[in-house]
Amino acid sequence: MVDIADVTPAPSPDLLTPDNCAVLFVDHQPQMFFGTGSGDRTAIINATLGLAGAAKAFDVPVVLSTVAAESFSGPIMPALADVFPDRRIIDRTSMNAWEDAAFVEAVKATSRPKLVIAGLWTEVCVVLPTLSALAQGYEVYVVTDASGGVSPQAHEHAVQRMIQAGAVPVTWVQVLLELQRDWARTETYAAVTDVVKEHGGAYGLGIVYAQAVIGAHAAG
Repeated sequence: MVDIADVTPAPSPDLLTPDNCAVLFVDHQPQMFFGTGSGDRTAIINATLGLAGAAKAFDVPVVLSTVAAESFSGPIMPALADVFPDRRIIDRTSMNAWEDAAFVEAVKATSRPKLVIAGLWTEVCVVLPTLSALAQGYEVYVVTDASGGVSPQAHEHAVQRMIQAGAVPVTWVQVLLELQRDWARTETYAAVTDVVKEHGGAYGLGIVYAQAVIGAHAAG
């Protein structure tokens, strides 16, 4: 029950901030995309790059990982690697990234309690580390539109399994705008609107229009 005396204009501790989260990209590789059938693969690529842009705009630590890059799955998406050119890419043999010591050490090195994760496939390479991280006390946010499974059912069932275990489903735009939260935050305003204009579809085009017609500082 609400105690009116305790109500203040303060954000929930459940919200993502640039200082409390890290973003994990797991297995966005050609062979994994070839087998993805849960949704439009071009849309998944766009959402993944939008999420990467969000992390870069707010200087959120990221962990990039691949599985069997040289023997089966191919390299990480070049466009994703280009967003973080100096970031080490951790290649694994394990389908569960959380069973790879280098991956876990990279996550621990961020010192962030909230993990934002996206990857291919949802039912394997996302659900397994998500359940494992939850079991060890992390809060996990799954970016569903930057992830994909081999079928709609596989993706949805994996998302539901993670929700039941305590993970929170989000989208890349939700992550971006939750990190910004106030258009008066001028230090990240331009970077955020740039990400939206590049990856936000009609929303991004709306910002282009607003800035052209209304003015350079028109908010989304």
